[in-house]
Amino acid sequence: MTKPRIAVIGGGPAGLIAAGQAAEAGGETILLEKMNRCGRKLCITGKGRCNITNVANVADFIDHFGTKGRFLRQAFSRFFTPELMGFFEERGLALITERGGRVFPASGKASDVLHVLLKWLRQCGVGIKYSSRVDDLLTGNGRIAGVVCRGGRISCDAVILATGGASYPATGSTGDGYRLAESVGHSIVPIRPALVPLETLGDAAKEMAGLTLRNVVVQLLVNGRKGKKAFGEMTFAAFGVTGPVILTVSGAAVDALRAGDAVALSIDLKPALDEKKLDARLLRDFSSRSREGFSSLLRGLLPAEMVPVCLRFTGIAPDRTAGIVTAAERRRLRAWLKDFRLEVTGHRPFTEAIITAGGVNSGEIDPRTMESRRTKGLFIAGELLDVHADTGGYNLQAAFSTGWVAGRSAVRGV
Repeated sequence: MTKPRIAVIGGGPAGLIAAGQAAEAGGETILLEKMNRCGRKLCITGKGRCNITNVANVADFIDHFGTKGRFLRQAFSRFFTPELMGFFEERGLALITERGGRVFPASGKASDVLHVLLKWLRQCGVGIKYSSRVDDLLTGNGRIAGVVCRGGRISCDAVILATGGASYPATGSTGDGYRLAESVGHSIVPIRPALVPLETLGDAAKEMAGLTLRNVVVQLLVNGRKGKKAFGEMTFAAFGVTGPVILTVSGAAVDALRAGDAVALSIDLKPALDEKKLDARLLRDFSSRSREGFSSLLRGLLPAEMVPVCLRFTGIAPDRTAGIVTAAERRRLRAWLKDFRLEVTGHRPFTEAIITAGGVNSGEIDPRTMESRRTKGLFIAGELLDVHADTGGYNLQAAFSTGWVAGRSAVRGV
């Protein structure tokens, strides 16, 4: 029997695993990568360590994707965290699980993840063509017939589109997949940066640029109403704020800004203490250090970089003796420590976003197979879909899972 010919467009995590699965399922598989090597974006994920997945259960995992999470249930039922971890460990890649259930290669090198995938593809007989940008999809009688690549036609029985989103375009993710999907009838949910640093009003963040805070709670405020909240680490920058907790709330912030809403961040600098306990702590400090200036006392409560900002926001004189700070001034300090606010004015561009929100409308994709409901023989996987989560390994697992399903389904559907 003649093997079905499968073309995979894109050499990121979804495309790599899709290509290998298609080959293992019996397809004559070719991987077309526009850059001169695969996995560029994969190699910079997790600060170069590659947070491949998370050990959360399926229900929790899906919750991290919001309302679109249900789309992934079928894919996760077939290839999920245990299967992904087993895949890498069986091929000699040791893994470790860290805080928050995040799974990394024990070596701390994302390149080791890529090495395993590429070695596997060679063993499966996948042909990889680099510097091979796909310009068009060929169709006939409502189904895929091939692709146009570097001016030439490549005939095939199925195409797996896994070009990634529009974030980090220098790695090759320049949004080509949206154009290709639209050309065969798909609608695109408007794309915007997600897991992206936020820009803030004024000089407060700039004054503290480089300062990282740990164990803080950040809550998004939209038109004054409480929104998404996260606990963990954040960092101030010249433009505003970044870090894990900021990235977690950034998607909702971007959408609110696009809607013209007023957006702010409320930062609880002392989340371990409620108002009553914090007030008692302040009273003890003011009493035991009553002869110190207020600025000196603050250095026992805050990083040095934050002291001038606190003084300005609370309006308390830096040389005011701690022992004569009034009850009203103490209340102002307590309120600021529990609710330090920064107005959000914008977000950083796609070049600084970890992932892309929006994309190919998942309602037009069969979640059981990842096949297009618009064009037979076309399968779409990974970040190209309008499904995304916050940080923690969730997005990479979704890419691997949808790629796995697409690879196997592409061969079986021929």
